[in-house]
Amino acid sequence: MNSLSTNETRTDLPPNFAELKKSVNRKANWRERLDAVEELGNWKNRETIELLHHSMKGDPVHSVRLAAYRNLQDIGEDVSMPERKNEDPIKGTKKILVRIKKSLPRDHSYEDFKEKVKKMRLDLYDTYEGEKGPEFDAWLKETWSELKTR
Repeated sequence: MNSLSTNETRTDLPPNFAELKKSVNRKANWRERLDAVEELGNWKNRETIELLHHSMKGDPVHSVRLAAYRNLQDIGEDVSMPERKNEDPIKGTKKILVRIKKSLPRDHSYEDFKEKVKKMRLDLYDTYEGEKGPEFDAWLKETWSELKTR
């Protein structure tokens, strides 16, 4: 929730608007996008509302979409709650993970795989970490063990 009550919402542009806009679009950091969405909820003007709509409709992480929705509601916008998407947040995830697994030695550990995913595809790692929450590590380990590479 934003820190200002509805009657305290500012209508000018935030002084750090350019940075907030960059943060909303930063693919490899869902926490930064969430923080930016929360801060944008304190401002009610065309530009901030457009960014919140953009996040609500297009962010790959459900918690960021929900925060944008709540903030839009709080500033009086008529919006519908975003649905949790059933498809992969990043298209081709399985193929990407197979390629990463194939690039490692045959006897690599799960930790080796996890580190290489983080190093090579931070956007993917970060998105799934945000989307899966506490189940992320179990999901990644299960996915790693099921990937066929040979």
